[in-house]
Amino acid sequence: MKYIDEYRDKRAVFSLIESIRKISKKKVRLMEVCGGHTMAIHRYGIHSLLPENIELISGPGCPVCVTSQVYIDKIIEYAKMPGKIITIYGDLLRVPGTQSTLDQEKTKGCDIRIVQSSLDSIKIAEENKTKEIIFPAIGFETTTPATAIALLEAKKKGLCNFFVASAHKIMPPVMEVLIRDNSEIDGYIGPGHVSTIAGSKIYDKLVSDFGISIVVSGFEPIDILQSIYMLVKQIESNEPCVAIQYTRAVTHDGNLKAQQIVSEVFEPVTDTWRGLGKIEKSGLKLNAGFSSFDANKHFPVHIEEKPEPANCLCGQILRGINKPTDCKLFAHSCTPEMPIGACMVSPEGTCAAYYQYRNLLNRDPRVPETDIQ
Repeated sequence: MKYIDEYRDKRAVFSLIESIRKISKKKVRLMEVCGGHTMAIHRYGIHSLLPENIELISGPGCPVCVTSQVYIDKIIEYAKMPGKIITIYGDLLRVPGTQSTLDQEKTKGCDIRIVQSSLDSIKIAEENKTKEIIFPAIGFETTTPATAIALLEAKKKGLCNFFVASAHKIMPPVMEVLIRDNSEIDGYIGPGHVSTIAGSKIYDKLVSDFGISIVVSGFEPIDILQSIYMLVKQIESNEPCVAIQYTRAVTHDGNLKAQQIVSEVFEPVTDTWRGLGKIEKSGLKLNAGFSSFDANKHFPVHIEEKPEPANCLCGQILRGINKPTDCKLFAHSCTPEMPIGACMVSPEGTCAAYYQYRNLLNRDPRVPETDIQ
């Protein structure tokens, strides 16, 4: 299959591994900040293919994982209010709040509906004029344009019963915080989907300010290995820059139309990241022109901030300080079927990836994973 088979070719994979081994001398720690990369790295056993001096660590690349406990508790409170319909993406359903999840509230009778797109929420609002529809909007630069389009459509149609609770976040501010807090990060495997929308230009300041290497990567084995090779080459030559491996989808400027739509609707705001706390200008809120659709303004609720579950290391895992296998709960009391921490909920969460592919963590690199052709 075009754009699949050629990026899983076994000979090309081992050729890249040999090239990495030839040039890699320094001990380096490379962080991916995309849940899709986390899953791919573990699915293909990339860790076991690399020389011992290269360590891959996972960062806050899963939007479900970084959504704060306070936000989940707030959406649960909305769901309990009479006359409300909550429309959500499915991966938000089982994210633990302080005492409950949206899935549990749904079983108790709250009207919570899974949608495939933000425009599905608009249709539900049109079909239920006597109800108030609240769409919890999460995700990074990749999913924000879809929410913006829904808001533009709601304004065009004059809908008075559609509201958005925005928890959208943007990637560069958190990447900067991670560099400041964790000086052992030598390079970033840059997120492919985020960069398709925002362009590689959003990382230029990180390189100029911190001298860190960044390569925007695709998601197949050869994509990731080629990105690692490019990063190692930058680090070994002490020539950090922003480079694009994923050239079939990403450009320097990105999708200008999508960026323009987002800027019509949203503006930056200080936001809370689970495990990382408040980060300045790392989130997006509805601007004044769309405040009539802002659930936070129309349905104010006070949620008391409470600590994460005891012994849960999700915060440290999201910062790249610990790995899931360091957590006492991992694969024991915390599993994808019964998640305690947010990192175990989404398929793109670090703990979920470690759990699903835990048998590949230390496999023999001479035996390629079956998806590598």
